[in-house]
Amino acid sequence: MFFDSHAHLDLPPLSEAEDAVVRRAHDAGVTRIATIGIDPESSAKGLEIAHRHAGVYASVGLHPHDASRLSDDTLSRLEELSRCDKVVGIGETGLDYFRDRSPRDVQRAAFREQIRLAKRRSLPLIVHDRDAHEEALSILAEENAAEVGGIFHCFSGDLAMARKAVAMNFLVSIPGAITYKGAEAQVAAVRGLPLSRLLIETDAPYLAPVPHRGRRNEPAFVRQVADRLAELRGVAPADLADLTTANAARCFGLRVPIPDVEP
Repeated sequence: MFFDSHAHLDLPPLSEAEDAVVRRAHDAGVTRIATIGIDPESSAKGLEIAHRHAGVYASVGLHPHDASRLSDDTLSRLEELSRCDKVVGIGETGLDYFRDRSPRDVQRAAFREQIRLAKRRSLPLIVHDRDAHEEALSILAEENAAEVGGIFHCFSGDLAMARKAVAMNFLVSIPGAITYKGAEAQVAAVRGLPLSRLLIETDAPYLAPVPHRGRRNEPAFVRQVADRLAELRGVAPADLADLTTANAARCFGLRVPIPDVEP
């Protein structure tokens, strides 16, 4: 039983084959998927998809690339969408100092507003953080984001950063990049954190794991992420799958059976 904690089912090419993508996921044992919003339109589409499929949930948010769209109307629309019954989180939001597609001060403002929205709605945050580790942690601390906690998605930091995130009530979500060469810092984080603080994700349609690298990613491939984490931690893949599913369910406020294995 696998939970892909972060995918983008509303984006092409996944959106062009929605039913087939969800069916392949189920056939691979991926029984739950969180489809993640990146702007109001994406968030609304994700909700429509979630309502069409059992086991699919949605988040609503404004990606740092689109932070320049921040306005009272945008925030009001996200808050309205967040009240739908299949919404399990706010985001993805955060900071991206690698692409810098929105001015950094605007990214920071959008991040803070969405943290406040998450706290108003008592929903976890889905945090995008690229080349902005310390500032992302600092803003979360200043805004008391530990009150709701959440997920550092597509984790790209090291073990020291991961421990800081965990101390602030966040989980660390590992994508297919853990199967690539050059992922030593993330490998150390996976080995050094309690299993109870780890999640798996695809970030589909991006970052397909080996042996699918170079192809479009999809939720069915989260199994390869789980297999790599199980190898790194010396646990059975089935136990790793059940543990990360239970972790995601707790974070998102969902109910699943709790595995009888050491966390």
